[in-house]
Amino acid sequence: MNTLILIPTYNEAENLPPMISAIHDNLPEAHILVIDDNSPDGTGKIADQAAENDPRIHVAHRPGKQGLGVAYRFGYGWALDQKEDGKAKYEKIIQMDCDFSHSPGDLNRLQALLGTYPVVIGSRRAPSGGVVGWPLHRRLISSAGSLYARRVLSSPVRDLTAGFKGFRREALEALNFEHLNLDGFGFQIEVTAHLLALGFTIHEMPIQFSDRTVGQSKMTAQIFIEAMWKVWKIRASVRDL
Repeated sequence: MNTLILIPTYNEAENLPPMISAIHDNLPEAHILVIDDNSPDGTGKIADQAAENDPRIHVAHRPGKQGLGVAYRFGYGWALDQKEDGKAKYEKIIQMDCDFSHSPGDLNRLQALLGTYPVVIGSRRAPSGGVVGWPLHRRLISSAGSLYARRVLSSPVRDLTAGFKGFRREALEALNFEHLNLDGFGFQIEVTAHLLALGFTIHEMPIQFSDRTVGQSKMTAQIFIEAMWKVWKIRASVRDL
């Protein structure tokens, strides 16, 4: 076993149990770290109950809703800190949403590709990738935002805001977490841009992204707009790497 799945949660009580089951249906040996931001709906308690009965499940409780970027930075650090018999415990780290917009059925493909590439992105914009369940206006906004970010950053990656990512350990070890300061879409762009600047090859694996059917999206128009203007900040930061 050397794979860890990072799942940040906030009010995902309905989604978490089936997500854990689906992950282990596809990757039975994978460990899961649930990073809960003190969800008022009891998601953290559900995660604790699951962990009591399954050594593959770990839970980190955070004091409140601090944002996706903060949760993932914590998860990256936690993953790298874990040891077993004096050796690094996790060689592959995968991040995904808890709302089934990222399909657990794609985990086997992503994990296998990490044997070839140091970073793999589940891409909606790679050939044969796509989005299911989004209205036209949301598709247009997302496409325009992605194209804008690519142009500003001169990036070869088509889906810069992708949140379904897999890393080999050495890729995360190369990141300076203190230089990752953004949240939401901005954080996803920031991580990818920094890894490209550090010389890592990023492979885009086509996926079908599905809109959530349970709960409310954590991404707001404000977060998206903020990400777009902060692309210039990311551009400046990668020049110093």
